[in-house]
Amino acid sequence: MLLERMGCGGQAVITDWIENYPGFSEGVGGFELASKMRAQAERFGLEVKTEEVFMIENGSNTLGGKTVITTEKTYKAAAVILATGANFKHLKVPGELDFIGKGVSYCATCDGPFFKGKNLTVVGGGDSAVQEAAFLTKFASTVTLVHRRDRLRAAQVLQERIKANPKISLKLNYTIEKINGKDCVEAVTLKNTVSGAVEEHRTDGVFIFVGQDPNTAFLKGAVVTDEKGFIITDENMQTSSEGIFAGGDARKKILRQVVTACGDGALASYAAQEYVEGIKGTSYDKKPQS
Repeated sequence: MLLERMGCGGQAVITDWIENYPGFSEGVGGFELASKMRAQAERFGLEVKTEEVFMIENGSNTLGGKTVITTEKTYKAAAVILATGANFKHLKVPGELDFIGKGVSYCATCDGPFFKGKNLTVVGGGDSAVQEAAFLTKFASTVTLVHRRDRLRAAQVLQERIKANPKISLKLNYTIEKINGKDCVEAVTLKNTVSGAVEEHRTDGVFIFVGQDPNTAFLKGAVVTDEKGFIITDENMQTSSEGIFAGGDARKKILRQVVTACGDGALASYAAQEYVEGIKGTSYDKKPQS
């Protein structure tokens, strides 16, 4: 059973185009890929329920030893896999929260069409920021990419693509100090991280892609996390609590992409299967010698 508080697919669903998923030489739309994954899983017998989990209790190592409490029901399980993903981080600068929905956005696919012919600012230097900056040129007249360091960290193929796009300009070694406007975004205050100089940059919208915060607050100590809230696992996706596994963007690791989440999922599901079979006494490795 899959318990999902919204639609299946997480951040992939709102990603316009995924360039680096194996088997798609020209790339694939995020919504299309997520839909295919769900259909495939349901063909193998997955049951999907739309419920939000707000607590997990790790009891005994038995078939019903784990308790999963949602807003609707309480479930007993032998094993649990945490694949809760992450949310986009905020800049935490003045004006950001005031202008959400009025020029500040964290989803180019969702809000890009509202800015046809406008001048936009994208914040970030990773794959997401660069991909979304390129996507926004389908609607905007200009896109300015602001990054706090002297070079981007996105994949080289993505960097080459935006550098060749005449609609995109780079502002490296800059941070946004404030988002300004009256009824909607009109400008941002930029600060040069080298010289300290401050300047005003006119813009009609700010799209922010500066990292992720894991969706793990609800765990409340059920498993060990790092200081940022990412779940710590071993190489088999086992968390600090026996019988609870984790994978995807909520897990502590060096690379968060769809393909690495799929790898985590394969390991977590296999490890969970071995764990459950161990409880039942049917594990191949734990059968008594004849």
